[in-house]
Amino acid sequence: MAHLRSRRRLALAVPVVLSLTASLGFLPSVASAAPAAGTVARAADGPNLAYVVNTRTDRRTIESVRREITRNGGTIVAGYDRIGVIVAHSANPDFGARMRAVRGVDSAGATRTAPLSAAGTTDEGAAQVLSRAEQARLTANAAAGEEPLEADQWDLRAIGADRAARINPGSRNVTVGVIDTGVDDTHPDIAPNFSASQSANCVSGKADTTYGAWRPVDADHYHGTHVAGEIAAARNGVGVAGVAPGVKVASITVSQPDEKSLFYPESVVCAFVFAADHGIEITNNSYYVDPWLYNCMDDPDQRAIVDAVNRAQLYAQRKGTLNVASAGNSNHDLDADAIVDDSSPDDSTTPQTRTIDPHECFDIPTQLPGVVTVSAVGVKGAKSYYSSYGRGVVDVAGPGGDRYQIPDTPSKNGRILSTMPNNQYGFLQGTSMASPHVAAVAALLKSARPHATPAQLQALLKAQADNPGCPTEPYDGNGDGVVDATCVGGKRVNGFFGFGVVNALRAVK
Repeated sequence: MAHLRSRRRLALAVPVVLSLTASLGFLPSVASAAPAAGTVARAADGPNLAYVVNTRTDRRTIESVRREITRNGGTIVAGYDRIGVIVAHSANPDFGARMRAVRGVDSAGATRTAPLSAAGTTDEGAAQVLSRAEQARLTANAAAGEEPLEADQWDLRAIGADRAARINPGSRNVTVGVIDTGVDDTHPDIAPNFSASQSANCVSGKADTTYGAWRPVDADHYHGTHVAGEIAAARNGVGVAGVAPGVKVASITVSQPDEKSLFYPESVVCAFVFAADHGIEITNNSYYVDPWLYNCMDDPDQRAIVDAVNRAQLYAQRKGTLNVASAGNSNHDLDADAIVDDSSPDDSTTPQTRTIDPHECFDIPTQLPGVVTVSAVGVKGAKSYYSSYGRGVVDVAGPGGDRYQIPDTPSKNGRILSTMPNNQYGFLQGTSMASPHVAAVAALLKSARPHATPAQLQALLKAQADNPGCPTEPYDGNGDGVVDATCVGGKRVNGFFGFGVVNALRAVK
């Protein structure tokens, strides 16, 4: 799983091009030489790639652009007319340039650099799955009134979620959509709170609501199931508990069903629109959109990716959905002057090494306007050694685990324990794990304030967070004597924690 999380944001100091996106829902088109009148598409002699074509939203323009897609050698996979995004496939190597020259097209570009194949996330390191014997041993430590494995869930106690559940575990009228690798809804800790009617598979770019299509293809695609358990594992006397054990959870599968498990833009566009149209109040996004870790606005393909995903997530916000995303596991300062990206594109065998300006090249969806960006902390309350950060980028922090911060629990494991496919449990760490803690606290806030807007929920998350402030000593996350990161800011807001670590107990009070 290449991706489940590394990130940066386009938020407060939004460039002009992004300001247009936030206010108008589109980006100005990129100049390109128009094909001569009467020309036809070249023969299909290039790799078969997926594209997003972003247009004005009036019917006449959309119909005209659809005709041009076909004329230029494209096949339409899905159209999201309300936001002016069309997903297409084409083997015409000139397809992107030709579509950018079409009247009414604001941006267009390839969403991948490798040919289509039969499907990253932000967990850090391999999962540690508990054996049946380990489960039995750890269950023996459960206290009265706790779930069998709750003694090892230091993360619940860190944000007061154990006490919050006794006051208000969350409302059945609130659903958190897990946009991820799929959720095993047959797991006994997830089944009681799972919403099949709000679940789908968006891998192709078009929603498939066939029963069970939202499930992971195999046990190796465990990421979404772990995230779902962190949010809403039921307090039912089985296994673990979620931060908001009374809310519902839905699965919107977007990762490709192969070893790389990549999250392509057209799948994510489908997911945001589906969530919005199916009454999902909060989405969790523990990934970055492939194939580019950072999408630079001076590249027409990457610009089109930003445009398409931003249109979709803004549509979701307008429909009342709060989108929460992980900040990433690269330990990058997302407010730095420059960052070296040596992992993109990640869908081919030859990634490029490039130096990018994170104020002009964006990790999406986490840096998009209105998205809650989440950094990770360990049991000691310090920034997790892997977590990306940045003043003006990170909004809040949540427990993501840290193998260098050791808890006083039966397992002495500093990572996050949650559900895994096939009725199992396991430990993971990453900003992938921090984001669902924040999404779950947002669900508790929404449960108590059902009419709160996404912007109001984000403000409440920040207002009720606990900010430890920047560390007084130089930050050495892994204890090797080398300063790994520098925190900028004060007690109210800073680059490591944003406005602070979220607090479930305050959310229900």
